[in-house]
Amino acid sequence: MSYLRTFLPWIVFAVLPSGSWQWAALAALVVAVAVIGQQVRAGVGLDALIIELGSAVFFAALAVVAFADPHSGVHDYSAALSSGTLAVIAGVSLAVGRPFTLGIAKRTTPREVWGLKPFIRTNVVITAVWTAAFALTAVVLAFVAHAGHGHSVSAVVIQIAGFVVPMVFTIRYVAHVQAKAGQLAR
Repeated sequence: MSYLRTFLPWIVFAVLPSGSWQWAALAALVVAVAVIGQQVRAGVGLDALIIELGSAVFFAALAVVAFADPHSGVHDYSAALSSGTLAVIAGVSLAVGRPFTLGIAKRTTPREVWGLKPFIRTNVVITAVWTAAFALTAVVLAFVAHAGHGHSVSAVVIQIAGFVVPMVFTIRYVAHVQAKAGQLAR
């Protein structure tokens, strides 16, 4: 559920009609701010809200551009820009040594595990996969947009795959790491 909540603004933006992209950007901004507010009220630290904070900034900027010029060329590349922004946010979180998945993982992991190298390493690997998936998705979507199909069914499928593939990897990799740790504990 944490990943769904984290990426909810992006999902909202992706599923709303592209002809109303300014309203989709505004709706995504509202969702991002609501998620941040709800999470802060629930006691979640800002370190666990890296993607959410980046999402709010991105959708605020996109909404300004979209309302200022609804026919802007940015519209054609908005899906690629979205994935590219997520790649940058995730990549920067790795570069500064605070993988964005760390805050999410801490929500469901006992505190005594948080400082252990395997826990941190697992989150570095998972964040790296998310970063690569977002970057690859951005590049593919840019090519699709350049070909004039930036808001086609194929673009939506590419966007969905850009979330589903790393999500499935995360679930499987965490299960693998936990199984391996269980074997070592015997």
